[in-house]
Amino acid sequence: MKKANITIKDIAKELGVSPSTVSRALKDHPDISSNTKKQINDLAQKLNYQPNTVALSLRQSKTNTLGVIIPEIAHFFFSAVISGIEDIAHDAGYHVIITQSNESFEREVMNTKALFNSRVDGILMSVSRETENYDHLQSLLDYDIPLVFFDRIIDSLNACKVIVNDEQGAYEATTHLIEQGCYRIAHLAGPQNLAISKNRLNGYKAALADNRYMIDDNLIKVCGLGTFEEAESITNEILDYRFPPDAIFANNDVAAYGAMMAIRKKKLRIPEDIAIVGFSNWRFSSLIQPALSSVTQPGFKMGQEATRLLMKQINKADDEESITETISLKTNLVVRESSKKI
Repeated sequence: MKKANITIKDIAKELGVSPSTVSRALKDHPDISSNTKKQINDLAQKLNYQPNTVALSLRQSKTNTLGVIIPEIAHFFFSAVISGIEDIAHDAGYHVIITQSNESFEREVMNTKALFNSRVDGILMSVSRETENYDHLQSLLDYDIPLVFFDRIIDSLNACKVIVNDEQGAYEATTHLIEQGCYRIAHLAGPQNLAISKNRLNGYKAALADNRYMIDDNLIKVCGLGTFEEAESITNEILDYRFPPDAIFANNDVAAYGAMMAIRKKKLRIPEDIAIVGFSNWRFSSLIQPALSSVTQPGFKMGQEATRLLMKQINKADDEESITETISLKTNLVVRESSKKI
């Protein structure tokens, strides 16, 4: 086994036991048999296992501080999540350190290290648009740092997660457009390395399939940058098709707004010529003209639930198994003028 820093999980994997069993054996816990203790201690010595002093201090002495990593603070949804986090953290006597990655993988890694070195008691995070390597996050789990993902999660990591039912939300949005009489529905998708983008695309496709609509890959366009300028440019492209769409379901409200800008410049009407539905229900969605239909996400509740899960991990006994729970919250389609064709 070649690894710079051998962890308890490495020893557990090698012997086919749980990390908590290894932890208790190394502490000479009476519940662990002498034979198992010998096996674990012998392997730990062979692999030159050394307890990480920073991680140990983090686990043994609480700072009553939680770390938060989000893609951007200005995003209405994430500001609502932060309010939910602070609501629970404050009542539990915890302070919150908030960092933002600005959708940068490099900054996300730096924020993770900074919070680790600040000895926060646990971390809540939503990954950046650029994140495709998870080594920095796996390291937190290897050192038993309590970690909860919310909204933008990593399915492959064994950690607690709080999500909304993105697939169902997208399914309802697309079905609504079908019910309005739309028959050629485009989708402005999000980055496909993010689970939420994949799930919303799956929901869109499922709604089309269930209604016996053909899935046209030419009507599925990825907005990787997440700006309304990009969405406007992509919408211009699909509006120039010989058979343009009569509806657009956007991965988020920013993309939907970009699409609306392109449609207006083409002198087309919303929703008469093209109906539009977004996702996230930003505050501006109800203020623009026509008001934007959108799938709302319970950001405040998501922050609350994620913090409750984190507190459960922080307060669990050292010899308890790690908590790996996933909570899925319901979405709700808010229908406004942008999609009311009938």
